[in-house]
Amino acid sequence: MDEPLRDTRTLVIQLRDRIAGLIRDQGLNPGDKLPTEAQLTQRFKISRPALREALKLLEQDGVIYVEHGRGRFVSAMSAVHVDRPLTVFESVTDMARHYGYATVNKVLSIAEEMPDATVAGQLRLKLGERVVRLERLRLHKDEPILYCVDYMPRNIIPARLYDVDWGGSLLDLLEEFKNRPRMSAATVSAVTLPDDVVQRNDLRDFGPALLIRETCFNATGVPVVYAIDYHRGSHFSFSLVRK
Repeated sequence: MDEPLRDTRTLVIQLRDRIAGLIRDQGLNPGDKLPTEAQLTQRFKISRPALREALKLLEQDGVIYVEHGRGRFVSAMSAVHVDRPLTVFESVTDMARHYGYATVNKVLSIAEEMPDATVAGQLRLKLGERVVRLERLRLHKDEPILYCVDYMPRNIIPARLYDVDWGGSLLDLLEEFKNRPRMSAATVSAVTLPDDVVQRNDLRDFGPALLIRETCFNATGVPVVYAIDYHRGSHFSFSLVRK
């Protein structure tokens, strides 16, 4: 637990999870006091600003609470363990990894086009503004487990489409263009894949899916991705907590 954290892209999220793990591992109960900021920065070899951001996330999640002048304490919510909660914002690649899948991204198509009304509305586009449409399959051991379509405003991709490697993490790619998504709003529904997608990509065995439609925003609150992701129902489930 004492090794330093090194992935700066997800450092605050990792640190939040590590502190939550510390609460569990040390058997801290609701009402117990959390270690001080000095103790936590020393333990995780991390800067105090990053630590405070992680603590703020834990406070927002209801895992800890603050009593001014006394410190931070474990809340009753800490006793509720939710595996892969819907409130976690992360890339599809990272999400799949947490489920134990080593995915390979297969790019099915990449195109620049005029958006329909739904996509234009989600991305707050002006009349005449175009989008990049990225269609991909995520494979685990050659088995399709995710079918994904992502739309991005064309004006945030300052490169020719075929000069860009679309096979990796979309969040990391957008970070290169100074537009990494930081938060999202999403809806979830139970569906089957559209017939044309099934026929075109030989996905007859895909079965029922959890469809997550998600609009992702950069740090300034501007929508930069509208994602339509079909999670194979036999491979994914999501949890939530009510409070």
